[in-house]
Amino acid sequence: MSTRIRRTAGLLAAAAVLPLALTACSSSSDSGKSDASTKASDSGTKSSDDMVGSGSSASSMDQPFGPACASVPKDGAGSFDGMAKDPVATAASNNPALSTLVTAVKKAGLVDTLNNAQNITVFAPTNDAFAKIPKATLDKVLNDKAQLTKILTYHVVGQKLTPKDLENGSFTTLEKSKLTTSGSGESYTVNDSAKVVCGNVKTANANVYIIDTVLMPKS
Repeated sequence: MSTRIRRTAGLLAAAAVLPLALTACSSSSDSGKSDASTKASDSGTKSSDDMVGSGSSASSMDQPFGPACASVPKDGAGSFDGMAKDPVATAASNNPALSTLVTAVKKAGLVDTLNNAQNITVFAPTNDAFAKIPKATLDKVLNDKAQLTKILTYHVVGQKLTPKDLENGSFTTLEKSKLTTSGSGESYTVNDSAKVVCGNVKTANANVYIIDTVLMPKS
């Protein structure tokens, strides 16, 4: 009897150890699979990130640039995404830095003209640009519709200009006389006087280059 008891006890002990051994083996195997899966996932993520990075680097060439771009709202109608949905005069009206320009456009009766035009470029002076003009002179211009229209249409070119186009360009404006551009990278000047402070801004019908000085036609 004692021999049978010992054999039975030994079998029971082996039976108890076997599941534990299997569990440990399975756990180790699962852990290996999990590690491999994690590595594969990390590798996939890295590859995906690399692709996104390279894509964003390629697309950054087509993004707005310049120091004044930082003051543009991050969201809403006045943001870059918001302005891209609206025609240019409407888009400008949602940008606080262009409120004087918008007032001038309204006084000249050019809102519909600008909003309905197709594929144009607008060099848009900031409020600070208008502030460089003596107040008495500015008030006089704002109340002279013919002169105001002449000045404002001088800021509009009848084609969409890319930054590359501005490197060494001469373009006929809607006012009929020419303006010149020069520069490279993210630094451009119009008529050797006005600096582009936020360039390559897209609206539904225009490319906009925000400038720090009001352009004056020669004649």
